[in-house]
Amino acid sequence: MGFTHLHTHTEYSLLDGAADIKSLVARAKELGMDSLAITDHGVMFGVVDFYKEAKRQGVKPIIGCEVYTAARTMADKDPEKDKHQGHLVLLAKDWQGYQNLMKIVSAGFTEGFYYKPRVDKKLLSKYSAGIIALSACLAGDIQAKLLNDDYAGAKKEALELLDIFGRGNFYLELQNQGLEEEYKILPYMKQLRRETDIPLVATNDVHYVNRKDAAAHDILLCIQTAKNVEDQDRMRFPNDQFYLKSEEEMERLFADTPEAIENTERIADACNVDFRFGEIHLPEFKGPDGIDNKSFLRELCEAGIKERYKSPGPELRQRLEYELGIIESMGYVEYFLIVWDFINFARKKGIMVGPGRGSAAGSIAAYCLHITDIDPIKYGLIFERFLNPERISMPDIDIDFCFERRGEVIDYVVEKYGADKVAQIITFGTMKAKQAVRDVGRAMNMSYAEVDAIAKKIPFDLKMTIDKALAASAELRDEYESNRQIRMLIDTARAMEGKSRHASTHAAGVVITKKDIVEYVPLYLAEKGIATQFTMGTIEELGLLKMDFLGLRNLTVIRDALEMIDADHGIKIDFSDMEYDDPAVYELISSGNTLGVFQLESSGMRQFMMNLRPDCFEDIVAGISLFRPGPMASIPDYIENKKNPGGIRYIHKSLEPILSVTYGCMVYQEQVMQIVRDLAGYTYGRSDLVRRAMSKKKRDVMEKEKQYFIYGKDDDKGRPEIKGCIRNGISERAAEAIFSQMESFAEYAFNKSHGAAYAVLAYQTAYLKTHYPVEFMAALMSSVIGDAAQIARYIQNCKEMKIEVLPPDILESEKKFKVSGGKIRFGLLGVKNVGEGVVEAITRMREKKPPKDIFEFIQQIDIKEVNKKALESLIKAGAFDSINENRAQLMAVYEGLIEAAQSDSRRTIAGQLSMFEQNDDIMRRCSYMDSLPKIENFSHQLLIAMEKEMLGVYVTGHPLDAYAEEIKALKTTTTEELTHSEEGDLSKDGMTVTMAGIITGKRTLVTRKNNMMAFIQVEDLFGTIEAVVFPNIFERYKELLSEDKIVVIKGVVNCKEEEAPKILADKIFTIEEFRRATKQEPIKLRIPAIMDEEAALHDIKDILCRYPGDRPVLIYGAKTGKCFRADTKLWVDSSEDFFQELEVFIGRENIR
Repeated sequence: MGFTHLHTHTEYSLLDGAADIKSLVARAKELGMDSLAITDHGVMFGVVDFYKEAKRQGVKPIIGCEVYTAARTMADKDPEKDKHQGHLVLLAKDWQGYQNLMKIVSAGFTEGFYYKPRVDKKLLSKYSAGIIALSACLAGDIQAKLLNDDYAGAKKEALELLDIFGRGNFYLELQNQGLEEEYKILPYMKQLRRETDIPLVATNDVHYVNRKDAAAHDILLCIQTAKNVEDQDRMRFPNDQFYLKSEEEMERLFADTPEAIENTERIADACNVDFRFGEIHLPEFKGPDGIDNKSFLRELCEAGIKERYKSPGPELRQRLEYELGIIESMGYVEYFLIVWDFINFARKKGIMVGPGRGSAAGSIAAYCLHITDIDPIKYGLIFERFLNPERISMPDIDIDFCFERRGEVIDYVVEKYGADKVAQIITFGTMKAKQAVRDVGRAMNMSYAEVDAIAKKIPFDLKMTIDKALAASAELRDEYESNRQIRMLIDTARAMEGKSRHASTHAAGVVITKKDIVEYVPLYLAEKGIATQFTMGTIEELGLLKMDFLGLRNLTVIRDALEMIDADHGIKIDFSDMEYDDPAVYELISSGNTLGVFQLESSGMRQFMMNLRPDCFEDIVAGISLFRPGPMASIPDYIENKKNPGGIRYIHKSLEPILSVTYGCMVYQEQVMQIVRDLAGYTYGRSDLVRRAMSKKKRDVMEKEKQYFIYGKDDDKGRPEIKGCIRNGISERAAEAIFSQMESFAEYAFNKSHGAAYAVLAYQTAYLKTHYPVEFMAALMSSVIGDAAQIARYIQNCKEMKIEVLPPDILESEKKFKVSGGKIRFGLLGVKNVGEGVVEAITRMREKKPPKDIFEFIQQIDIKEVNKKALESLIKAGAFDSINENRAQLMAVYEGLIEAAQSDSRRTIAGQLSMFEQNDDIMRRCSYMDSLPKIENFSHQLLIAMEKEMLGVYVTGHPLDAYAEEIKALKTTTTEELTHSEEGDLSKDGMTVTMAGIITGKRTLVTRKNNMMAFIQVEDLFGTIEAVVFPNIFERYKELLSEDKIVVIKGVVNCKEEEAPKILADKIFTIEEFRRATKQEPIKLRIPAIMDEEAALHDIKDILCRYPGDRPVLIYGAKTGKCFRADTKLWVDSSEDFFQELEVFIGRENIR
């Protein structure tokens, strides 16, 4: 075919291109095109995905980029002269051209970024080899000059670019999207062609696949610019011609310049870039004293196996030898040494390292190298789940480090391998189903309420799509079919769904390369610094070393707790030698007191642990593995089987050794692998391939493997390659049932190695909380210092454990929370406006001489470090209470004291002793050092309000303390239950609740209908939640909506993804009003003996829910004699309709 599209934007021209790669390539194929280019704006994000998809569909991929050109040079960044950029299309002819393209695009970010990633002619000249350039669209520098009637300037520009790229490698680009500007410059472009002999090439500025996609593309632009379609002053494309046109359409448009069409084929033929997958590019590792890497790895493993197992037997040595053989044959010796090296650095520097994460825990070699701390033999972990000789892929070891010191490890890697060989890794946020609906709804200028209602009809699931939602929700489907606007919303959202929305940096991923990183991948300037333009998966495909350096807060907690335990008790705890069998630890976990315990902290997990009552390490591993969407369905069976092991039934007795550890339930991926190996004779390597096929639902592969699993498989010579279940004495029926069970389970199966690694940290944190709760809670609060909501939760937990938390104190507090006489002292860094410099100045001062009063404090402190704001904050927070409890006195004098001290400091001559140190007595006689004024202290309420203001939490008291018992009785929920449920748990949405708290903030606004409404912050003993008070409710209760008012709110929970839950208020009371309301005579209901009591209770509950109100309800069961008091959320409005419905159900005689 003759024509090739050479100017094409995909979805990776973020929020500008609407063409997803798969559809784009498919359309090109459908149109009979042999080749297609990718030229996203300034980036190469999608080139590898595009290459693979094009190859898969039999279309030749042409790799390119439409770069931004600087107005002057890349170094110039003047807001007047350099804000605007030109465009230039670059296409890679060969591998050298591709590498040069990466360097040009990278430099645009790393050196030329100003509004956009810009390049200049000097850079283009340096890396022009192997590149074909096109003059781009109307935004190209040549076209821009022609639009301004600067023909001479355009010609000069064209000749300069011709000089840079060379004849045959630079083309004047013609476009015809029906724009007036294109018609204006066309004669000039033809004239340039004649005068310079630079050939013409025809392109269409493709931004979406089909013409009908123009409307969706317009919505995308609205999302990008935060506008809606009705905004007049917004970015928009002039028409619907920016799609992938057929060759016939392009030939018609350029009938007078056939050369321009023909040249697309010439360029396509010249561009031949083939990516190199499967090659490994590990950084160089040099062992000590010139020892070769294989020998050094074996030396380390030998020392490690002796340290780990004391006297390792032949089975252990055989396993290690087997693993080392695979590591060597697959070429991963350097990989293991590189990981060992930076972990060894961390351990030597006293940086906490996690026990390992992911499948690496299945390797005894990793265990011997101290890369992991989980014995794979003891816990039955499988090496092939980590490194499979039958599936060639780079190993993946994720390492957790102390959150505070993770950066030191990355710095070490950068220093060892070179800054030009290390970079962070990009990641893309994509539009999920619900977000796509919300984004599109905003762009369409639909009302928030209408869009919110549709978004909420989409079920929550990590893999949810709009199509799945339409199939699953009859209500959503009805709206779609009956409402034209909703159909348009959903159809447009479907077009947006899954598209990349923004680029960011992977939280932990780092790539390390052998040569300069731009030899392998283009670079991007992210918020956190330089990152690759390729994602983690692509990095691995290209054979580069990718590591996850994870900063884990819990490791910092463990470190701080261990240090305090050593300081307070003289005990050094070594978890590496610990057995995970302490009954007291499991009792704590079973009690649900697991706030701060790794992976066991959420309300749902706490409830699960209380029901499960774990008594061994395997229970924790299984619990962590089961508590996820999908496997959760197995939780009731697991609990039942644990409590009643005699009732466990296996499809075949051969499953018992494999599944007994999880009470007959299939929980782990490793169990699937072991079943196919032990029952059907698979190798471990092949068993991992089956496990992967099942998890990805590869039907064709699974059908074949099912036959092999049941009947076996012979090789070419008729010898059994896979024995199969039947040959091993398992019936066909049983084998089919087992395979079916594995199939249905495998999609959700968890990696046991991963679960075990998590369980280790869960046990360690639970151990500390069990035996050293004060030190643990102090360390825990230090880890979230500055996060008032979390600290409030943990302070409440301390109260429940009878641990007292003391306010900050200038004489005792340190930066972080600390243990003081069996109590916890608040850390100074938790005080608002107090930074590290202030804390260090206070520490230095009191080491020399602790101050006896505020005068000595001002006299002795380094006044350059402490300002008025910091001093005021410390006083309000109660940090001076130990030297003077009367904060009113201190507040009265602190400004004058610090001003005088600062003034004195300014007058002090450099090198001269300060006047304070010269003569204390003279200073005492100065006016600003006089005695404190005789005034009364602030009220208790004001004192604790000051603490709250400066610390974010109440410490020495809480305004709700006097009402605590009453609130406990009346509330149906707390902020803890609502705001700290599982991520994505929307099950509480729409639930009617009653909660009590103090109003700590209020924001009012006027609606479009000119009515007042309010958003109030309500704080209970656990934290804060927002309540929305709509106009009709606001009008009724506005007198109660003032700050510091203690109120009871009845309302409905409103949950949205990625937002904290809110309460939509229905009724608001003072505590006293609610007390009076609850003293009403309850409505008494009797369930007749002839009725099924359980079923009747269920139906009565439904009736009560339909009539929410303030009247209590008592229910008496005539058959059982039991009496039930309805929860406050089931109290009712005793209306006539309510009584009529009850009469129909249980009869008038059963209502009083």
